Amino acid sequence: MFHHNKKQLRKLCTQLAAAALLLLQPQAHAINDEIQVYTDDINKPGEFGLELHVNTTPAGRSTPDYPGDSIPRHGLRLTPEFSYGINKDLEAGLYLPTVREADGSFSASGAKLRLKWLPVKPAEDNPGYYAGVNVELARVDKRYSDSPVSSEVRFISGYRADNWLLGFNPILGWDLSPGYRNGGPDMVMGFKAAHDVAPGIALGAEYYSSVGKLNHPLPHSLQDNTLYLVMDFDRKPLAFNVGVGRGMTGATDQWTVKAIFDIPF
Repeated sequence: MFHHNKKQLRKLCTQLAAAALLLLQPQAHAINDEIQVYTDDINKPGEFGLELHVNTTPAGRSTPDYPGDSIPRHGLRLTPEFSYGINKDLEAGLYLPTVREADGSFSASGAKLRLKWLPVKPAEDNPGYYAGVNVELARVDKRYSDSPVSSEVRFISGYRADNWLLGFNPILGWDLSPGYRNGGPDMVMGFKAAHDVAPGIALGAEYYSSVGKLNHPLPHSLQDNTLYLVMDFDRKPLAFNVGVGRGMTGATDQWTVKAIFDIPF
């Protein structure tokens, strides 16, 4: 019986060690080159668009997550996004992420392609529900993501009222580089609520929660959760979104400032 118990104990220790190695293996992390909740915005057929995504981290992580990682603290991320309306429900986009490191060095590498399908949306300037999906394929430099090749499916849903906007984006991400394909998709949740306070000006909040693998969520204290106070300004030709984010857990950067500028094209 003692020998049998020793075998069971050895088997248990082996299983625990394997589980520990799984938890400690490198995870794919990406820089925050795009911080937004997708709502009912979509280009008209044949319409080109250009936005500039900007964000920086005044207080946050100052050590790399993996060899070659871009450190968020005091870095500046600049990402132009080009878009084109294919038809009334379909839009294509291209992101070109760049980063200026805290030491002043600048680099650009790779690209992200996306396709947005928004079949449910209210008529222009009318209230109503909206729903769709955005599919993305990315190939970027190692400094941008531990897994340079990845894909993402972002579900788009919400409601636009006369003076309110609600948005919800459940996001599933897959690491496609060799060595990072196991474990299922990562899950990120994005929420937005905004209220018009003046013509063309809305104030509100956005909340982003990176919960880890869909089938093995991280404990709350290890999740990357950030709450942003935001302003949406839309008085053509000037339009932008700006926000200040506060990390809600110890695993999150303490402060992040972000903006999205609509560039007349």
